Amino acid sequence: MMSVSAQPLQISSDTEALRLAAVRRYDILDTPPDGSFDRITAIAASLFSAPISIISLVDHDRIWFKSHHGLDVEQTDRLPGLCASAVLQSQPWLLTDAKTDVRSLTNPLVAGEFGLRFYLGIPLRTHDGFNLGTLCVIDHAPRTVNDQQIADLTGLASIVMDQMELRLSARRAVADLELVIKQKDAALQRAVLMAKEVDHRVMNSLQLTSGLLQVQHRTLRNSQAAEQVALAAARVSAIALVHRHIYMNENVGTTDCKVYLEGLCKDLSETLRQENRPPIVVEAIEAPILTQRIVPVGLIVAELVTNAAKHGDGTITVSFKRSDSGGFSLSVLDEGQGLPANYDAAKGGLGTRVITAMSEQLGGHLLAGTVESSGRFGFTVLFPE
Repeated sequence: MMSVSAQPLQISSDTEALRLAAVRRYDILDTPPDGSFDRITAIAASLFSAPISIISLVDHDRIWFKSHHGLDVEQTDRLPGLCASAVLQSQPWLLTDAKTDVRSLTNPLVAGEFGLRFYLGIPLRTHDGFNLGTLCVIDHAPRTVNDQQIADLTGLASIVMDQMELRLSARRAVADLELVIKQKDAALQRAVLMAKEVDHRVMNSLQLTSGLLQVQHRTLRNSQAAEQVALAAARVSAIALVHRHIYMNENVGTTDCKVYLEGLCKDLSETLRQENRPPIVVEAIEAPILTQRIVPVGLIVAELVTNAAKHGDGTITVSFKRSDSGGFSLSVLDEGQGLPANYDAAKGGLGTRVITAMSEQLGGHLLAGTVESSGRFGFTVLFPE
């Protein structure tokens, strides 16, 4: 028969503190019942034809039962518990007849009303050498066991530890994933702040350039060159506003396009104000747009609004809505006479080329000369979500 003399381990107070730390490492104390562990105790009881089988964890002042087959008690005090003795052993702890075994004669579970006579406990041993508790079978009658039965219960105890290790690994994997997500979010936040700083510097540089162009415009007085310089100053100023509103955005990763367009067009109205021209009207739905996509959206609007202010008439309307295809439709319309019949966007000037390039960056395309039922004319960019 397999030796079950169970030589006691020498447990110092420091070692016991480490053992208790190992118990808490698995974070299993006081957790709800678990079918996996309950099946193991049921199998253990069946293997021995015993009425009781328990998976126990030995805490500092109690023995808590993760699974208790044939017993309604969830825990017991540590002092009278045989499992507390078993965790001090290096091998299985066997009592074939507890009433005649000198190790258990005075144990309250043996001498008292419970009447324990047979006990076999296998220590639940961690990979780093700490006994957390036991898988044990208990009977009220004395009995003998053979080596195969002890080996079977030892195998079941290994399965218990495998289950606990898997749960610990899963918790650590989740914790690692949460840490990665936090680090990713922190890196994204740093990237966003850096991008905002770049936008801020670009905005300042553009505003300075626009100011210099306006000074140059005043020195040229009334001439064709002065008109072109004034237009360039307006365009540069409009682009600066695009970056200003990105810099002001507090969201990380996305921007509400409606809020962005309202702020941008309010500033464009001030920058491009002309005598008797009404403010720019924004008709937009609320929709989050990736921050990196809002730049081409803003540049398209700034260019089209600047162009409408110069060549169009009446109220300028910026429309942002869902398209029939499920993407987005971005339009800038006015109440002017519209485009010449022979207008070809492919042969347009610098502004048209900028709009076309930005439309392609959004994965969309530009429609020129669209007419709505209201009779307004303008440009529309259709792009996917």
